[in-house]
Amino acid sequence: MTGQGWELVGAPNARDLGGMVGADGRRVRAGRLIRTPALGRLTDDDLSTLGRIAPACVVDLRDDSEIAAGPPNRLAGEPRVVRLPVYDEAHPVFTAVSEVLLGHNLGAEATLAMQGSPAAMAGIYRWFVTGEPARAGFGAAARLAADAGNLPLLFHCSAGKDRTGWLSVVLLTAVGVDEAAIRADYLRTNAQTESLKEVILTAMRARQPELAEAAIRPLMEVRGEYLDAAYDEVRRVHGSFDRYLRDGLGLTDAHLAALRDSLLD
Repeated sequence: MTGQGWELVGAPNARDLGGMVGADGRRVRAGRLIRTPALGRLTDDDLSTLGRIAPACVVDLRDDSEIAAGPPNRLAGEPRVVRLPVYDEAHPVFTAVSEVLLGHNLGAEATLAMQGSPAAMAGIYRWFVTGEPARAGFGAAARLAADAGNLPLLFHCSAGKDRTGWLSVVLLTAVGVDEAAIRADYLRTNAQTESLKEVILTAMRARQPELAEAAIRPLMEVRGEYLDAAYDEVRRVHGSFDRYLRDGLGLTDAHLAALRDSLLD
């Protein structure tokens, strides 16, 4: 990860959102917002790095079933840990991903093949905007970020790409980062996880050669069409992202002002 001076070997999709240009040309402060995948595979060196980052608050967007599927998070220090599960039983893809990534449930590939098509993924992103657990979780996370006492704020789901990606969109949009820069960060996940994806896909081919890779790869990636589905749902339901922040996520003028004061230079 260039530009931030650190990496987490056991969480290759981790990055600092600092440096992006927000409202009035002010930049997001380095070391305030950290997005990662789940932290159960951090190495001892990673823990030292995390200790230097020193998150005050860790937001975990996973459901109980996902947490049970993986190793416990490894944390440095004693950050406040807040669980805000963004999960829908109608979309079991998140738990299936966790199980496949860890090799715990080799039959979960069948679930992925059904749940992981581009159309299904777009449906999940639309649910991010309208689903009650999603609105509650993302809104609560944004309010945590508005409190300077919770910074640095580290937030994650399982793979750190979809729910974590959308929360990044919410927070960055709230402080005035433009959509093109937000999209570029969202898509950056693919480059940062390419080696990991290939390892996982190779393991899947060895276990189930008949499994169509085309049914799995869409779920392992982030795609512009997924993000577009969420943006389209925001416009359809709320008319604008500002109204979504206010009416969908319950953020007030005070919350939005506090986010900019806390996160921007």
